[in-house]
Amino acid sequence: MLPLYGYLFLSFAVFTAQAQHFAPRVLIYSATAAFRHDSIPTAIAALKANSATIDVTFDDTEDRADFNDINLANYDGVVFLSNTGEVLDESGKTALQNYLNNGGNFIGIHSASDTLRNTTFFVRQIGARFDYHADLQEATVNVIGPTHPSTSEVPEAWTLRDEMYNFDADPRDLGSVVILSADESSYTDTGPRRYDQGSPHPLAWYQERGAGVDASGIPGRSFYTSLGHLNETWQDTTFLSHVLGGISWALQSNTTRAFNSSGLVGNPEPREETISSGTASTGNANPTPGSTSTGL
Repeated sequence: MLPLYGYLFLSFAVFTAQAQHFAPRVLIYSATAAFRHDSIPTAIAALKANSATIDVTFDDTEDRADFNDINLANYDGVVFLSNTGEVLDESGKTALQNYLNNGGNFIGIHSASDTLRNTTFFVRQIGARFDYHADLQEATVNVIGPTHPSTSEVPEAWTLRDEMYNFDADPRDLGSVVILSADESSYTDTGPRRYDQGSPHPLAWYQERGAGVDASGIPGRSFYTSLGHLNETWQDTTFLSHVLGGISWALQSNTTRAFNSSGLVGNPEPREETISSGTASTGNANPTPGSTSTGL
Protein backbone atom coordinates (compact mmCIF):
# COMPACT_ATOMS: atom_id res chain seq x y z
CA MET A 1 0.00 0.00 0.00
CA LEU A 2 1.35 3.33 -0.97
CA PRO A 3 1.88 5.84 1.90
CA LEU A 4 -0.42 8.80 2.15
CA TYR A 5 1.12 12.24 1.88
CA GLY A 6 -0.62 15.21 3.41
CA TYR A 7 0.07 18.68 2.25
CA LEU A 8 -1.19 22.18 2.82
CA PHE A 9 -0.66 25.51 1.13
CA LEU A 10 -1.80 29.05 1.72
CA SER A 11 -2.46 31.48 -1.06
CA PHE A 12 -3.15 35.16 -0.68
CA ALA A 13 -4.99 37.46 -3.02
CA VAL A 14 -4.28 41.07 -2.21
CA PHE A 15 -6.60 43.79 -3.39
CA THR A 16 -5.93 47.51 -3.22
CA ALA A 17 -8.50 50.25 -3.36
CA GLN A 18 -8.48 54.00 -3.13
CA ALA A 19 -10.60 55.28 -0.25
CA GLN A 20 -11.57 58.89 0.30
CA HIS A 21 -10.62 60.33 3.67
CA PHE A 22 -11.74 63.80 4.73
CA ALA A 23 -8.99 65.04 7.05
CA PRO A 24 -10.29 67.84 9.28
CA ARG A 25 -9.26 71.32 8.18
CA VAL A 26 -9.02 74.06 10.79
CA LEU A 27 -8.66 77.82 10.40
CA ILE A 28 -6.55 79.64 12.99
CA TYR A 29 -7.61 83.28 13.37
CA SER A 30 -5.14 85.40 15.35
CA ALA A 31 -6.09 88.99 14.50
CA THR A 32 -5.90 91.52 17.34
CA ALA A 33 -7.37 94.99 17.77
CA ALA A 34 -6.04 95.74 21.26
CA PHE A 35 -3.22 94.06 23.22
CA ARG A 36 -1.15 91.70 21.09
CA HIS A 37 0.62 88.65 22.50
CA ASP A 38 4.12 88.10 21.14
CA SER A 39 3.52 84.36 21.56
CA ILE A 40 1.09 84.27 18.61
CA PRO A 41 3.69 83.30 15.96
CA THR A 42 5.12 80.65 18.30
CA ALA A 43 1.62 79.27 18.90
CA ILE A 44 0.80 79.04 15.19
CA ALA A 45 4.14 77.34 14.47
CA ALA A 46 3.59 74.85 17.30
CA LEU A 47 0.09 73.93 16.15
CA LYS A 48 1.24 73.40 12.57
CA ALA A 49 4.29 71.41 13.63
CA ASN A 50 2.07 69.03 15.60
CA SER A 51 -0.84 68.83 13.14
CA ALA A 52 -0.07 65.24 12.14
CA THR A 53 -0.51 64.02 15.71
CA ILE A 54 -4.24 64.73 15.47
CA ASP A 55 -4.56 64.30 11.68
CA VAL A 56 -5.50 67.94 11.07
CA THR A 57 -4.55 70.51 8.46
CA PHE A 58 -4.16 74.03 9.86
CA ASP A 59 -4.48 77.25 7.89
CA ASP A 60 -3.91 80.61 9.56
CA THR A 61 -5.07 84.13 8.80
CA GLU A 62 -5.41 87.60 10.27
CA ASP A 63 -7.50 88.87 7.37
CA ARG A 64 -11.05 89.54 8.52
CA ALA A 65 -12.17 89.29 4.89
CA ASP A 66 -11.64 85.52 5.19
CA PHE A 67 -14.72 85.43 7.40
CA ASN A 68 -17.32 84.94 4.71
CA ASP A 69 -19.75 82.09 4.09
CA ILE A 70 -17.85 80.60 1.16
CA ASN A 71 -14.47 80.44 2.85
CA LEU A 72 -15.62 79.31 6.29
CA ALA A 73 -17.59 76.47 4.71
CA ASN A 74 -14.23 74.81 3.93
CA TYR A 75 -13.37 74.28 7.61
CA ASP A 76 -14.31 71.71 10.23
CA GLY A 77 -13.19 74.02 13.02
CA VAL A 78 -12.22 77.63 13.68
CA VAL A 79 -9.63 78.53 16.32
CA PHE A 80 -9.67 82.01 17.83
CA LEU A 81 -6.10 82.36 19.08
CA SER A 82 -5.22 85.08 21.61
CA ASN A 83 -7.45 87.66 19.93
CA THR A 84 -8.37 90.98 21.53
CA GLY A 85 -10.86 93.70 20.66
CA GLU A 86 -13.19 93.98 17.68
CA VAL A 87 -11.50 91.68 15.20
CA LEU A 88 -14.51 91.17 12.90
CA ASP A 89 -16.84 93.60 11.15
CA GLU A 90 -20.58 92.96 10.99
CA SER A 91 -20.39 90.86 7.82
CA GLY A 92 -17.67 88.72 9.41
CA LYS A 93 -19.75 88.21 12.53
CA THR A 94 -22.72 87.17 10.41
CA ALA A 95 -20.55 84.68 8.51
CA LEU A 96 -19.24 83.22 11.77
CA GLN A 97 -22.77 82.91 13.14
CA ASN A 98 -23.86 81.15 9.94
CA TYR A 99 -20.87 78.83 10.16
CA LEU A 100 -21.72 77.85 13.74
CA ASN A 101 -25.39 77.40 12.81
CA ASN A 102 -24.30 74.96 10.09
CA GLY A 103 -22.46 72.71 12.52
CA GLY A 104 -19.03 74.35 12.58
CA ASN A 105 -16.82 73.69 15.63
CA PHE A 106 -15.21 76.40 17.73
CA ILE A 107 -11.99 76.55 19.76
CA GLY A 108 -10.95 79.57 21.81
CA ILE A 109 -7.47 79.99 23.29
CA HIS A 110 -6.22 82.43 25.94
CA SER A 111 -7.43 86.01 25.28
CA ALA A 112 -10.05 84.86 22.78
CA SER A 113 -12.39 85.52 25.71
CA ASP A 114 -11.40 89.21 25.46
CA THR A 115 -12.60 89.74 21.89
CA LEU A 116 -16.00 90.56 20.37
CA ARG A 117 -17.13 91.29 23.90
CA ASN A 118 -20.44 92.83 22.81
CA THR A 119 -21.37 90.09 20.35
CA THR A 120 -23.86 87.93 22.22
CA PHE A 121 -23.59 84.72 20.20
CA PHE A 122 -19.78 84.82 20.39
CA VAL A 123 -19.76 85.29 24.16
CA ARG A 124 -22.18 82.39 24.54
CA GLN A 125 -20.12 80.20 22.20
CA ILE A 126 -16.92 80.81 24.16
CA GLY A 127 -18.68 80.56 27.53
CA ALA A 128 -17.67 83.71 29.45
CA ARG A 129 -15.82 87.00 29.01
CA PHE A 130 -12.38 87.77 30.41
CA ASP A 131 -12.47 90.21 33.33
CA TYR A 132 -8.86 90.47 34.57
CA HIS A 133 -5.90 88.27 35.42
CA ALA A 134 -3.53 88.03 38.33
CA ASP A 135 0.09 89.02 37.74
CA LEU A 136 2.07 86.54 35.68
CA GLN A 137 3.43 83.97 38.13
CA GLU A 138 3.74 80.29 38.88
CA ALA A 139 0.45 78.69 39.88
CA THR A 140 -1.14 75.29 40.27
CA VAL A 141 -3.92 74.20 37.94
CA ASN A 142 -6.13 71.29 38.94
CA VAL A 143 -7.73 68.75 36.61
CA ILE A 144 -11.40 68.42 37.52
CA GLY A 145 -14.60 67.17 35.93
CA PRO A 146 -14.97 64.15 33.66
CA THR A 147 -12.19 62.47 31.71
CA HIS A 148 -11.42 64.50 28.61
CA PRO A 149 -8.84 64.28 25.78
CA SER A 150 -7.53 67.75 26.64
CA THR A 151 -6.53 66.64 30.14
CA SER A 152 -5.53 63.02 29.53
CA GLU A 153 -1.80 63.89 29.70
CA VAL A 154 -2.08 66.71 32.23
CA PRO A 155 -1.05 65.95 35.83
CA GLU A 156 -3.84 66.19 38.39
CA ALA A 157 -2.08 69.16 40.00
CA TRP A 158 -0.22 70.96 37.22
CA THR A 159 2.28 73.68 38.12
CA LEU A 160 3.05 76.21 35.40
CA ARG A 161 3.81 79.88 34.87
CA ASP A 162 0.87 81.62 33.23
CA GLU A 163 -1.89 84.15 33.76
CA MET A 164 -4.75 82.98 35.96
CA TYR A 165 -7.81 84.51 34.30
CA ASN A 166 -10.95 85.70 36.05
CA PHE A 167 -14.24 85.90 34.18
CA ASP A 168 -17.41 87.95 34.27
CA ALA A 169 -19.70 84.93 34.61
CA ASP A 170 -19.76 81.24 35.42
CA PRO A 171 -19.44 79.33 32.12
CA ARG A 172 -21.36 76.48 33.73
CA ASP A 173 -24.47 78.67 33.50
CA LEU A 174 -24.39 78.12 29.71
CA GLY A 175 -23.92 74.37 29.99
CA SER A 176 -20.12 74.36 29.89
CA VAL A 177 -18.27 71.56 31.66
CA VAL A 178 -15.21 72.88 33.48
CA ILE A 179 -12.15 70.61 33.26
CA LEU A 180 -9.32 72.82 34.58
CA SER A 181 -9.50 75.06 37.64
CA ALA A 182 -7.09 77.41 39.36
CA ASP A 183 -5.86 76.53 42.84
CA GLU A 184 -6.32 80.01 44.30
CA SER A 185 -4.11 79.17 47.29
CA SER A 186 -1.11 78.65 45.00
CA TYR A 187 -0.73 82.23 43.71
CA THR A 188 -1.41 85.86 44.63
CA ASP A 189 -4.40 87.71 43.20
CA THR A 190 -5.06 91.18 44.59
CA GLY A 191 -8.30 91.62 42.63
CA PRO A 192 -10.71 93.20 42.83
CA ARG A 193 -12.99 90.25 42.09
CA ARG A 194 -16.14 91.83 40.66
CA TYR A 195 -18.14 88.86 39.37
CA ASP A 196 -19.24 85.43 40.45
CA GLN A 197 -17.49 83.00 38.12
CA GLY A 198 -18.46 79.94 40.13
CA SER A 199 -16.39 77.45 42.05
CA PRO A 200 -13.99 75.86 41.57
CA HIS A 201 -12.31 78.69 39.66
CA PRO A 202 -12.79 77.91 35.92
CA LEU A 203 -9.80 78.01 33.54
CA ALA A 204 -10.76 75.60 30.74
CA TRP A 205 -14.06 74.08 29.71
CA TYR A 206 -16.05 72.56 26.87
CA GLN A 207 -19.58 72.63 25.48
CA GLU A 208 -20.92 69.52 23.80
CA ARG A 209 -23.43 71.77 22.00
CA GLY A 210 -22.18 75.28 21.40
CA ALA A 211 -24.41 77.78 23.20
CA GLY A 212 -23.94 80.45 20.52
CA VAL A 213 -25.90 78.53 17.90
CA ASP A 214 -29.40 79.66 16.95
CA ALA A 215 -32.29 77.46 18.07
CA SER A 216 -32.82 76.26 14.49
CA GLY A 217 -29.11 75.63 13.91
CA ILE A 218 -26.91 72.54 14.12
CA PRO A 219 -24.71 72.97 17.19
CA GLY A 220 -21.15 71.77 16.89
CA ARG A 221 -18.75 71.60 19.80
CA SER A 222 -16.91 74.38 21.62
CA PHE A 223 -13.68 74.18 23.62
CA TYR A 224 -11.94 76.99 25.48
CA THR A 225 -8.74 77.24 27.49
CA SER A 226 -7.54 80.45 29.12
CA LEU A 227 -3.91 79.27 29.25
CA GLY A 228 -1.25 80.05 26.64
CA HIS A 229 0.26 83.46 27.45
CA LEU A 230 3.98 82.80 27.04
CA ASN A 231 6.19 81.63 24.20
CA GLU A 232 7.58 79.08 26.66
CA THR A 233 4.10 77.73 27.28
CA TRP A 234 3.71 76.89 23.60
CA GLN A 235 6.96 74.92 23.74
CA ASP A 236 5.76 72.78 26.64
CA THR A 237 4.61 69.29 25.68
CA THR A 238 2.02 69.10 28.46
CA PHE A 239 0.38 72.32 27.37
CA LEU A 240 0.43 71.24 23.71
CA SER A 241 -1.26 67.97 24.65
CA HIS A 242 -3.94 70.02 26.39
CA VAL A 243 -4.62 72.27 23.39
CA LEU A 244 -4.33 69.58 20.72
CA GLY A 245 -6.57 67.27 22.75
CA GLY A 246 -9.20 70.01 22.97
CA ILE A 247 -9.07 70.70 19.24
CA SER A 248 -9.26 67.01 18.38
CA TRP A 249 -12.25 66.55 20.70
CA ALA A 250 -14.09 69.53 19.20
CA LEU A 251 -13.65 68.19 15.67
CA GLN A 252 -15.30 64.88 16.59
CA SER A 253 -18.73 66.49 16.87
CA ASN A 254 -20.01 64.52 13.86
CA THR A 255 -21.49 67.74 12.48
CA THR A 256 -18.89 68.49 9.77
CA ARG A 257 -17.55 66.67 6.73
CA ALA A 258 -14.56 65.27 8.61
CA PHE A 259 -16.81 62.65 10.21
CA ASN A 260 -20.16 63.20 8.52
CA SER A 261 -20.45 63.15 4.74
CA SER A 262 -23.75 65.03 5.03
CA GLY A 263 -22.14 67.94 6.88
CA LEU A 264 -22.86 71.43 5.58
CA VAL A 265 -19.35 72.68 6.37
CA GLY A 266 -15.91 71.11 6.54
CA ASN A 267 -13.02 70.18 4.31
CA PRO A 268 -14.53 69.47 0.85
CA GLU A 269 -11.33 68.00 -0.58
CA PRO A 270 -10.83 64.36 0.38
CA ARG A 271 -7.39 62.88 0.17
CA GLU A 272 -6.92 59.49 -1.41
CA GLU A 273 -5.67 56.66 0.79
CA THR A 274 -4.68 53.20 -0.40
CA ILE A 275 -6.33 50.39 1.51
CA SER A 276 -5.06 46.83 1.09
CA SER A 277 -7.08 43.75 1.87
CA GLY A 278 -6.22 40.09 1.48
CA THR A 279 -8.00 36.74 1.43
CA ALA A 280 -6.36 33.50 2.43
CA SER A 281 -7.22 30.05 1.11
CA THR A 282 -5.99 26.59 1.97
CA GLY A 283 -5.27 23.75 -0.39
CA ASN A 284 -2.90 20.88 -1.25
CA ALA A 285 0.62 21.32 -2.55
CA ASN A 286 4.18 20.18 -1.95
CA PRO A 287 3.40 16.84 -0.28
CA THR A 288 5.21 16.12 2.92
CA PRO A 289 6.07 12.44 3.50
CA GLY A 290 4.47 10.93 6.54
CA SER A 291 1.62 13.40 6.89
CA THR A 292 -2.03 12.67 6.41
CA SER A 293 -4.08 14.51 3.85
CA THR A 294 -7.25 16.18 5.08
CA GLY A 295 -9.71 18.37 3.26
CA LEU A 296 -10.90 21.63 4.81
